[in-house]
Amino acid sequence: MRPSRTPPGRGPTARPRVRPPVPPRPRSPRARARAALAVFAVLALAAVTACAGAPALGPGGPGRAGDLPLKATTPKAGRPVDTARWLLEDEPASLDLDTQGSSAGRIVLTNVCERLYQLRPDMSVKPWLVTRESRPDPTTLVLGLRKGVTFHDGSPMTAGDVLWSLKRHADPDMEQADEFENVRKMSVTGRHEITVEFRRPDALFTKALAGDAGLVYDREAVRRAGKDFGTAGQRDACSGPYRLTNWRSGDSITIERYAGYHGRKPLTRRVEFRWATDSALVNAMTTGAADGVYAESPNTAAALYGKKKLTQYYGPSTSTLTLIPTERGGLADPSVRKALSLALDRKGIARSGYGGLVEPWAANVGSGAWGYERPVFAAAQRKLASLAPERPDAEDLARAKKLVKQASKAPQEPVVIGTDASQGRTVVANAVRAALQRIGLRGQIKTVPTAQFEEFYSSPEARSDIDVLVGDWYISKSDPLGFYDNGLSKSPNNWVGFRDRSYDAALTKAQRTLDDARRARLTVAAQREFAEAAVWIPVAQVPSVLVLRGDLTGPPASMAYLYYPWAADLGRQPASRPGTGE
Repeated sequence: MRPSRTPPGRGPTARPRVRPPVPPRPRSPRARARAALAVFAVLALAAVTACAGAPALGPGGPGRAGDLPLKATTPKAGRPVDTARWLLEDEPASLDLDTQGSSAGRIVLTNVCERLYQLRPDMSVKPWLVTRESRPDPTTLVLGLRKGVTFHDGSPMTAGDVLWSLKRHADPDMEQADEFENVRKMSVTGRHEITVEFRRPDALFTKALAGDAGLVYDREAVRRAGKDFGTAGQRDACSGPYRLTNWRSGDSITIERYAGYHGRKPLTRRVEFRWATDSALVNAMTTGAADGVYAESPNTAAALYGKKKLTQYYGPSTSTLTLIPTERGGLADPSVRKALSLALDRKGIARSGYGGLVEPWAANVGSGAWGYERPVFAAAQRKLASLAPERPDAEDLARAKKLVKQASKAPQEPVVIGTDASQGRTVVANAVRAALQRIGLRGQIKTVPTAQFEEFYSSPEARSDIDVLVGDWYISKSDPLGFYDNGLSKSPNNWVGFRDRSYDAALTKAQRTLDDARRARLTVAAQREFAEAAVWIPVAQVPSVLVLRGDLTGPPASMAYLYYPWAADLGRQPASRPGTGE
């Protein structure tokens, strides 16, 4: 499940985002699945400064760097809502995620369209339109389909619709094609059954079916719409708890509760989406013109922090801030990369650049990726702290300086740090330059416009004169394995040229390991090797941020909102019992 074909995705992979099975992808203006961490001028900057290092204040309030409480869910709703007004950061270009993946489109469509599997608020994956799965052998997956499901035009979902949808996603011209590269054959093998045959075992395929690769469409409805499918004025072709009732281009999108839904009836009858950015978004939330938003930038959350009648919730995400060394070679020596990691003040970055709304982190993938074997991955993350301290002490700096002296390719020229002018990235870039100075090296910051910065992810030519990119990255699958493909020898995202046959072999084995416990152990071992080579240098994990107005509650706070029908959980807080104050 990846948000789009261009860099990162969040979604979850540029057509470099994981091959095999699916790389994470850098973010781009087109993807917007998680927008680049940008600040909107004076308003956000002032808010970031005001709450830097602030202690937690009330439910969902930000904490000191490293102390931010991450919870996957918000309190359960108990009362209905007639109409909720929701903000997006831009208008979707299309609601056909096969051709135009974006976070704005996904936030709307995840309430309208269902997937074969479902990413849950706790970032685990469970069957959804699939009610039974079996594996007669390691390369065969048999999916039993839910009965009694109807599309929004009243027609029943059939195995033929499911197969047609999967084949559409697998088309080489579609966004999800690389999720199917290991698939040899898909077929209907029963009235309510689909069988998928693989060339080799694929541990991540069912996780992909919890993303856009698992969307199920009414094939006749899609065919009738033709090339206009997914555009303003067209109906949806789905079976979810809401149906698309209106899309006025340039104004709003409306979805309404579907009376024939097979699952639990949503408390909120209608959701109206409008879009705003920067100060307009902040104003809409603070004045009561909007009821909720998933704030894709920590700086947006910072600008909304402390506003009356607004509550913020922070949830696990796979997203991280990270330093990505490039092909240019200033950080070609792994000893120098490790030294930079040891000397970097991650806590200072979190507090100064993001007001404590990001958390210093020692891995290159956020805790939202821990969709299984969570204790294993949590323990492994803690063990990486010796390679990526929150704030370097004298011993860390002594180790770092020793590594630089031992390096065979220590840079003689300044290390060029690529960034844009956003507040967050500017703080990171300055922290990198300071870290280089601490270990006897020089750094030089190159600042470019945001649009040009996004080209760094996908174009070797664009990044040819920088040594390290101040990046942000996320994966769409709740499995860290979906990130560490970036270290494979042939990965298009392995810019620094890390080559290790044992790493490649271990990761390939993990990709083919269906047992969760065994796969987690293999992935943790690969993670350690990736970190020890400092292929990328982790900085901080970035939470998912939900902002709600008044007594609204219920939706997930985690990054699952991109793939889970969050509006179906939206409602008002339960009424207090008279005389109890409860």
